[in-house]
Amino acid sequence: MGKRLRKFRKRIKLHHEGTHTLVIGGVAIVLLNALVYMVLMHFHWTLIPFYIVAGITGVLYLIIVNFFRCPPRHFELETSGLVIAPADGKIVCIEEVEETEFLHEKRIMVSIFMSVTNVHANWVPVDGKIKYVRHHDGNFHRAWLPKASTENERATTVITTPEGTDILVRQIAGAVARRIVTYPQVNDQVDVDDHLGFIKFGSRVDTFLPFGSKIMVKMGQRTTGNETILAKLC
Repeated sequence: MGKRLRKFRKRIKLHHEGTHTLVIGGVAIVLLNALVYMVLMHFHWTLIPFYIVAGITGVLYLIIVNFFRCPPRHFELETSGLVIAPADGKIVCIEEVEETEFLHEKRIMVSIFMSVTNVHANWVPVDGKIKYVRHHDGNFHRAWLPKASTENERATTVITTPEGTDILVRQIAGAVARRIVTYPQVNDQVDVDDHLGFIKFGSRVDTFLPFGSKIMVKMGQRTTGNETILAKLC
């Protein structure tokens, strides 16, 4: 029983980015349900509306809790030459694009779309040194649209691997997402077990890989952040 409980606690670990939202949301739900209860009792009405409101708000709160879950993960393999998925979600794009913000060259872009049911913590995809970090204000198009990569609110991070390869990762806000958090700063040393950041409520993460990289995922495939191998670098 002890081992099962410890595993369960690990599985439901919550990200600190959700603390404020969960506390405020929890207090608001309790107050709302208390108000409904007192009104019904004051007028001596049936408590059925209270049970309905309590059920709906309880389910909504559990959905928010689920959104902020952050399971602890550790990549077990040798990381040299590997690019690991920076996010949970679904592969929605694998294509050649011109990267114009920093690299100014053609790259293979692999995009992961995160729905509201996915873990929204983001991981660093390669070991290395942070070379560039920048946040851009923008629109809030649906995250799976191609124009979201260049027009939506986004944050770009470039990591230089020990072999000297620059890997660009772009966190993109979606139609619902309104906050992107990026943790590393320029000159920080990072590895694949480090958190890159967090995106609240529906989003996408693009990874720009050099030509010649061996892509290890396919369209529609589900990914697990810090576990699924996206590509092997040449």
